[in-house]
Amino acid sequence: MANPTAAMLVIGDEILSGRTRDANMHHLAGRLTEAGIALQEVRVVSDEHARIVAAVQALSAGYDYVFTSGGIGPTHDDITADAIGAAFDAKVDVREDARALLEAHYAKTGSDLNAARLRMARIPEGATLIENPVSTAPGFHLKNVHVMAGVPKIFNAMVESVMPTLTGGPPLLSETLRVERGEGEIAGPLAELAAALPDLSFGSYPFQGNGAYGANIVVRGADRAVLKNALSRLSDMLGI
Repeated sequence: MANPTAAMLVIGDEILSGRTRDANMHHLAGRLTEAGIALQEVRVVSDEHARIVAAVQALSAGYDYVFTSGGIGPTHDDITADAIGAAFDAKVDVREDARALLEAHYAKTGSDLNAARLRMARIPEGATLIENPVSTAPGFHLKNVHVMAGVPKIFNAMVESVMPTLTGGPPLLSETLRVERGEGEIAGPLAELAAALPDLSFGSYPFQGNGAYGANIVVRGADRAVLKNALSRLSDMLGI
């Protein structure tokens, strides 16, 4: 049985402009790999309603799980909740359980739950809240889409809240063989082995530095012994 699949949608003009470097994809990919869920696609879209809706609908239809980051804060450009609602024809309004969380949080900090902050309690109908132990304002999941904050510390905390609810598969393992030859020289044998072992994933990642050049061959799969055997076969084919 194949491992469950996943996609990530990163939302925000600040990512596309280069103003902010995305760190959330790296963290999510590592946690999903540990859980045996294959992250197969990552998209980045601007803060445009129609683009978010279209991306959510496409990814939701194509993968077992979808994770979004960004656009659920208190400002005018935080439009992710509305876009998710539109993607699934779900009404979006202030949820009383989300409001209660925010009221308690801001009362404790001595701040007001003003109109801007109350935007973070707007949740699509039918969604389940995702706990946010860092700043309280919740994420949510609707159907197979998990909607989380863009701030890395909060995103990471929300991922930990979500992980126990996911059904994974065998952990996705990897083994690496360092080959000090050009990719043009090893491409033929590597392609032959990849064709012979279609259940494994092979990648070639070139390097150059300190007078050496070559490629790290990475094979991925669920069985450590099978991976080691595959790289042993490749070593034999390359005569190394």
